[in-house]
Amino acid sequence: MEKARPQWGNPLQFVFACISYAVGLGNVWRFPYLCQMYGGGVASVVVSFFLSMYYNVINAWGFWYLFHSFQDPLPWSVCPLNGNRTGYDEECEKASSTQYFWYRKTLNISPSIQENGGVQWEPALCLTLAWLVVYLCILRGTESTGKMEQLANPKAWINAATQIFFSLGLGFGSLIAFASYNEPSNNCQKHAIIVSIINSSTSIFASIVTFSIYGFKATFNYENCLNKVILLLTNSFDLEDGFLTANNLEEVKDYLASTYPSKYSDVFPHIRNCSLESELNTAVQGTGLAFIVYTEAIKNMEVSQLWSVLYFFMLLMLGMGSMLGNTAAILTPLTDSKVISSYLPKEAISGLVCLINCAIGMVFTMEAGNYWFDIFNDYAATLSLLLIVLVETIAVCYVYGLKRFESDLQAMTGRSLNWYWKAMWAFVSPVLIISLFVFYLSDYILTGTLQYQAWDATQVPDAPAGQSPQGHFRTQGTVAVV
Repeated sequence: MEKARPQWGNPLQFVFACISYAVGLGNVWRFPYLCQMYGGGVASVVVSFFLSMYYNVINAWGFWYLFHSFQDPLPWSVCPLNGNRTGYDEECEKASSTQYFWYRKTLNISPSIQENGGVQWEPALCLTLAWLVVYLCILRGTESTGKMEQLANPKAWINAATQIFFSLGLGFGSLIAFASYNEPSNNCQKHAIIVSIINSSTSIFASIVTFSIYGFKATFNYENCLNKVILLLTNSFDLEDGFLTANNLEEVKDYLASTYPSKYSDVFPHIRNCSLESELNTAVQGTGLAFIVYTEAIKNMEVSQLWSVLYFFMLLMLGMGSMLGNTAAILTPLTDSKVISSYLPKEAISGLVCLINCAIGMVFTMEAGNYWFDIFNDYAATLSLLLIVLVETIAVCYVYGLKRFESDLQAMTGRSLNWYWKAMWAFVSPVLIISLFVFYLSDYILTGTLQYQAWDATQVPDAPAGQSPQGHFRTQGTVAVV
């Protein structure tokens, strides 16, 4: 006799599982960046597999930072001494302590994607730990899976669509996998609205927190920059201590330039251009936001170790929740397949999927791993998601038939669809998705080459801490494979 399919204990478990999957790292590090910049099936399994290949490395970095958060002082709060212990490390002094810890101590990053380097054993161990946690959590299945002008910019709509698809998990198959454990009479309409509202609300709330951190970091860096300029001019021109302040800095600079032109010209290359506005306008997303900007702010807070532990623990919980849902989207079709499940038990299938993804994920722990991560993160979930969601919408509404689908829902739930759902599925959604698809292709044709950002330790500018001193290198391919 065929074993009964496990089901959720109650509808709230399903809702919380969907929220845990939807509210992830994208809400914290991608949505605020977009605000600042612009003011199930086989295909789903493949996309989820691609996402699993690289997404869990974020949790590995989270573990790495969490483990180091118990040190006093925080290891990214100060620059290390150089080899002869007569000063600070040159690369760290040119950038900042947070950037140095991220790019050199965590990633040990190479100058370009062509120089892969070897696997870094510390991130590799953290990645193994992250996949072990995913395997243990998912082992028993559902029982333990606990600006107005920018509106005319097609890229703004592409990024917004990608964000909501990526955040809600549309097209990945995770929500389909979760829903397969529901009772047929489950009120899916209500749950869809609840999950969407909570997900969007979390993104907006995360933006408020993120912009507060931006402001704190920008003000601190601006004041630090002014103090360095004041100290430089005071020592260079033997000015009286306290004479030069932030209020009269520009006036005194003009006076020194006109009175001592030769001496001022020698000092001028070392004078920083301190601008609070440029600090505030520095938009960062992804790893730069999570592991540089936030750590820059945390290290200057009182009880920084506590805030660091809480922050990276939160980051891990968000990442693990999304990772469990994404892995479930891979496992559910595989375990439901009689061809595979007849030969392997569920525990073996789960372990094999986690092991394969962990092995592939080691690529992202290499010296050039962060470059590959950026390429996958920027391009793996855009065009493919739009295409999958478009095919799903057309298949349900026009191949299977909207009336037939409506009658199935009414038979299962006892509720009929109102005009809003039918209009959105049959007309609005296909038109919007096709428009976004065309916008994406036209934007790619117009902009041409795809890019990633690379760290060059020899050309780090003497810029305010927290800014990204990265040179642009171009790469071809990879996206076609993804």
